[in-house]
Amino acid sequence: MHILLVHGLLISFIFVQPAAVMGFVGLAAFVHYNDERRAVLKGQGSTSVNVVKGPVIGGPFALIDTEKRIVTEKDLRGNWTLLYFGYTSSPDVVPEQLQIMSKALNILESRHSVKVRPVFVTIDPQRDNPSHLRAYLKEFDPRIIGLTGPVAAVRQMAQEYRVYFKKIEEDGNDYLIDSSHKMYLLSPNLEVMRCFGIEYNAEELSQAILNALQKTAH
Repeated sequence: MHILLVHGLLISFIFVQPAAVMGFVGLAAFVHYNDERRAVLKGQGSTSVNVVKGPVIGGPFALIDTEKRIVTEKDLRGNWTLLYFGYTSSPDVVPEQLQIMSKALNILESRHSVKVRPVFVTIDPQRDNPSHLRAYLKEFDPRIIGLTGPVAAVRQMAQEYRVYFKKIEEDGNDYLIDSSHKMYLLSPNLEVMRCFGIEYNAEELSQAILNALQKTAH
């Protein structure tokens, strides 16, 4: 067990046993309700820049990247960030969303010279340790920053970003994960500017991101 002091908090980096993973169905229902209230579907966003309304979404966190380095919210400041919560054992949705994320970033860079930093936060830290996460993300796009960590730290960040997910037990020790599959566009000040669902393709996602960036420039 390695214990680190981050922002005055003791963080214990140990991956817990399966029975301890995501045992918070009541919390999941609460954050799912809040997350769905804030989902911005195509054509339904307001004309203002900050289209995600309601209580503040986001907050401080301390996770580790695929090189086992501490990453906090301060490391995301100063750049536009596309934040996605997922898990590597997803058979279809997560791979599709990562491909869309990568293609959208390519469109922004090649056509508009706009760079947005992609960040993937696993909601299954039991399986997704740093080395596994690094190998997985490399198959999609080496630019994607992978974050994992102790279950409690991942749970805290998911709660702060109103991300719904829960563990669904299967035969033996196997399990699936049900989640909301949302992407968040964060400003350089870490404000959530847009929330994207799985109905966006790469062209639509890149255009929506570009629109948000252009509005803040005015």
